[in-house]
Amino acid sequence: MSGNLHLHAVPSSALRNSGTWLERQFLDHAVAERYRPSRYRAQVLDERYRDQERIYISARSCCAEGLPETHVVLGGRQVARSGRNTPRLLVLTAGQARHVARFLSATDFPALWASARGELLPRYGGTAAEPETREAFAGAHKALRAFYTQTAEEGYAVVKRLSA
Repeated sequence: MSGNLHLHAVPSSALRNSGTWLERQFLDHAVAERYRPSRYRAQVLDERYRDQERIYISARSCCAEGLPETHVVLGGRQVARSGRNTPRLLVLTAGQARHVARFLSATDFPALWASARGELLPRYGGTAAEPETREAFAGAHKALRAFYTQTAEEGYAVVKRLSA
């Protein structure tokens, strides 16, 4: 699972400010599944997640909504943990998740891609690989939009686990 970003939706009432509890959401599938009534309760992005974040950071120049782009992938309140080599855990409140869902619903992926493509394409094979690269990022955008929309509709919070 190294190099991935895991996002889980959890009921706000169940959310705990404990690194141990949050980590269990990713390790104990029996507990985690109890809070995921639909396929959108969890989302995993591959090692491109840091570059996916760049697409939303570039949104400042093409979208009027403002700051939520910084919360889509890597944003949230960090939860203190013991151990230096453990993955980072982040939490978005239900209100923040709703804000991100509104942002993603209002954004136009072609505009996001146009803003970020010059920075991203050289890392993924240049213009020759643009169709595949664009499709991979568009697919992740679509999955994130579905995840956050469903999460917001249910009033859930989001817990994130960032691998190195």
